[in-house]
Amino acid sequence: MARHVLRVSRYDPEKDQESHEQRFEVEAESHWTVLDALHEIKWHQDGTLSFRRSCRHGICGSCAMTINGKNGLACELQLAALGSEIVVEPLRGLPVIRDLVVDMQPIYDAMVAVKPYLITSSSPMSDQERLQSPEERARLDGLYECILCGSCTSSCPSFWADKQYLGPHALLWAWRYVADSRDEGEADRVGVLDDKHGLWRCHKIFNCVECCPKDLNPTKAISSLQRAVISGQF
Repeated sequence: MARHVLRVSRYDPEKDQESHEQRFEVEAESHWTVLDALHEIKWHQDGTLSFRRSCRHGICGSCAMTINGKNGLACELQLAALGSEIVVEPLRGLPVIRDLVVDMQPIYDAMVAVKPYLITSSSPMSDQERLQSPEERARLDGLYECILCGSCTSSCPSFWADKQYLGPHALLWAWRYVADSRDEGEADRVGVLDDKHGLWRCHKIFNCVECCPKDLNPTKAISSLQRAVISGQF
């Protein structure tokens, strides 16, 4: 067992004007993650602590938060790798509802804006499915695996400064469909993408790449979309 101090951001909208820090000490086993420590606090020290979690296996994205200044999934980050004192904060740039729980509506609204689904007007070659070659399917690798945790967009200074900015998560999803050989929806998306709150707000600082728990590259996707717009593919 090892002792860790967690400095957790607390905020109760019924009592607090702003967030404040609370320190907790946890005796942790060597394999514990930050999520395990938060469970220990909630179950045995302070039942009012609020945070989101679901799958505990890095799939649902619910437990995304800022840990020691970097966004990540609490269920994946090991206490032993973070040191004896760990700062746990809610995702930045999003309204805090309570403690570590943020309002994810801006993330979802941006997703809706880029139309994250296949758009087609022509009929498939068969009456059953739209076929792809292995090469066409391979273009989607590194695009579809996003779990919508919000880590990338909440780490982006452009999003902090411009709440109308779509954000790297939405632009990654936009490229996932634009790059899909079956999609014909470029004209339906170009208005929201080719905009000062869209593609051209990105300044390529790679925060989104560094924090993605799935090792995806939203910056590369944004650059691909920019080239498509400039080259007239839209």
